[in-house]
Amino acid sequence: MSDKETKETNRRDFIFLATGAVAAVGVASAAWPLIHQMNPDSTALALSTIEVDVSGMEVGQSITVKWRGKPVFIRRRTRDEIDLARSVSLDDLPDGLARNNNATNTATATDENRSIEGKEEWLVMLGVCTHLGCVPKGQSIGDARGDYGGWYCPCHGSHYDTAGRIRKGPAPTNLDIPPAIFLNDSVIKIG
Repeated sequence: MSDKETKETNRRDFIFLATGAVAAVGVASAAWPLIHQMNPDSTALALSTIEVDVSGMEVGQSITVKWRGKPVFIRRRTRDEIDLARSVSLDDLPDGLARNNNATNTATATDENRSIEGKEEWLVMLGVCTHLGCVPKGQSIGDARGDYGGWYCPCHGSHYDTAGRIRKGPAPTNLDIPPAIFLNDSVIKIG
């Protein structure tokens, strides 16, 4: 090859590379708005965490709050409810996993692994039955609490205990525990 042919080849290679680079940047620039529009808007992000003041809750009282469009049960359990939950053998549970976003995926369903660390009287969990997504009863005074003193889903007969663990019925798993921490003695941050 002569010097002229070598220069032509190098110049042609450069033009191909430059054209390819410009095309790639153009495709990325055109695709970015389409990809970015799939991100959640600011109102959805604002609802990703909530802070709940529980300073007025008495022992034995429950409240329901909404987080990410789902009910969250917050219960300040009595000593009897805690003792009852802790007396259950893991072998008696249909679902042996804690289902707690604050713990590891393999954490067992002990009461300690389902309550907030250092605040054992507090139970925070999604109020959505794991069978078909119904809302179990047991939050309000006078609600049926089921066979295990916790929550009861009358739609299909799932019974949950005082730690929100499935004990009887068609629900396959325990009620889920969302990410939750105490910011101070009276405010729980969920999410």
